[in-house]
Amino acid sequence: MRTLFISDLHLDPFRQQITAQFLEFLREDARDADALYILGDFFEAWIGDDDPDPHHARVVAGLRDLTTSGVPAYFMHGNRDFLIGERFAGLTGCRLLTDPTVLSINGTRTLLMHGDTLCTDDVDYQRFRALVRNPDWQRAFLAKSLQERRAFAAQARSESRSHTMEKADAIMDVNQQTVERVMLEHDVSQLIHGHTHRPAIHRFTVNGTPLTRIVLGDWYEQKSLLEMTENGPRLLDERVIQP
Repeated sequence: MRTLFISDLHLDPFRQQITAQFLEFLREDARDADALYILGDFFEAWIGDDDPDPHHARVVAGLRDLTTSGVPAYFMHGNRDFLIGERFAGLTGCRLLTDPTVLSINGTRTLLMHGDTLCTDDVDYQRFRALVRNPDWQRAFLAKSLQERRAFAAQARSESRSHTMEKADAIMDVNQQTVERVMLEHDVSQLIHGHTHRPAIHRFTVNGTPLTRIVLGDWYEQKSLLEMTENGPRLLDERVIQP
């Protein structure tokens, strides 16, 4: 079995070269996979499935070509694209996953997450996340015009950049105690997530049990993916290559 995992592509009309690289990935490398998992922040912003953005339509078509070729694809919401819904799933053929999701990968019980809920030291972000994930807030937001939603998304991106510059790196990274608690709660020995843009394979021990946390890389400058086979995890990233 060869399973691929990606996250944090932040696909955007203003970064067409990354979109082109992703579409090439779908046409070539992904066709040889047994499954593709996208763990959030796939788009830089998603204001609703009714948005007719031609850039997004190209990406949707690329995913549909992959799934109709016989490769199953799965999508988990991130903090940038939590409004992706059933219409997107129907158009792409992707199956929507809840966050978190537990599955077996080559016999190893594995937890999949986007990763933002692990950053519990960032209290301001967790408060904002709770607000925008509220179903009532989402219904009210989706009832607004596309123009109003685009304006909100632009403002949110600007505030996010300011937030990132003001916060210490450690605050925006995962909290190790939270990682250990979540893995123990779900009775898993392996965790795969994105969000932090810090690709690495972390191995540690809790109560004498060896655990592994795999962090996916972003696609700001080039593709980054995790390949899971019978031989174990392999991070493929032009900046970082982990054994």
